[in-house]
Amino acid sequence: MANTPVQKNKSDVVAKDNVVDMSMFAADAGMGNKEINQESLSIPFLKTNLSKSVRAQFKGSSEGDIINTVTSQIYNGEEGIRVIPCAYQRRFIHWSPPGDDNPAPIAIYSRREDCPPTERSKKKGDQKDYLTDGSGHYIEDTHQHYVLVINKDGTTDLGMIAMKSTSLKKSKKWNSIIMGRKFIGQDGQPFNPPRCSHVYHLWTFLEEGEQYAWYNWEMKLEGQVTKKAYYDEAKMFALSVERGDVDVKHEQEGGTSSDPVDDDVSDDKIPF
Repeated sequence: MANTPVQKNKSDVVAKDNVVDMSMFAADAGMGNKEINQESLSIPFLKTNLSKSVRAQFKGSSEGDIINTVTSQIYNGEEGIRVIPCAYQRRFIHWSPPGDDNPAPIAIYSRREDCPPTERSKKKGDQKDYLTDGSGHYIEDTHQHYVLVINKDGTTDLGMIAMKSTSLKKSKKWNSIIMGRKFIGQDGQPFNPPRCSHVYHLWTFLEEGEQYAWYNWEMKLEGQVTKKAYYDEAKMFALSVERGDVDVKHEQEGGTSSDPVDDDVSDDKIPF
């Protein structure tokens, strides 16, 4: 008896012309994004998760995790992330008192000399530099590290790590490692390679003080960048920062990397 052919439903039969594959996306790469530049993008912050307010905003995150504030990507803090440092800026950010309903900076200065007069708080555990006018406003020394994150699947994300307060020592350490890299040129003379020439491993760890504990950054050199696509993207990002095309939107908040770990203290009472 001859086998009877199985009749396929129309829903099981997909015409070749109706199939969208990766080659079509590759052929149309960049379409519709011609006028998109760094000024059209929101640069994500890479922050260490600490406070209850941050954990509430990013569901599924734990203390010490690293969070991309734009994509909401959560990285395990102990495992860390691989990044290519692209550019560095030091900024002095003028903030109003916490809880003043003004999350945006009052002003951002490139030089300490341009800041209004300040005085370091004498209160134990409070490292803020308050304005001497009694307003409660303060200036925060902030090291901005612009990085290219290399994800496990090989994709990349742009980001910025703002190191301040108890993280400043780690920022200085990272800059020292970067500036300590030396190559020998064809003329036999040593030179410092570009910031985006090497990959670093960054992770978080619990650091303890006299009164509080907080999650801080740690880093180590992993090796030289070997993939040209990564170097080209990192270089482009670095040039955009240097041209002033990258606009960073700072927001005041409690529970950042330099805040104490204490869920019994409300965010507005946690000293930076």
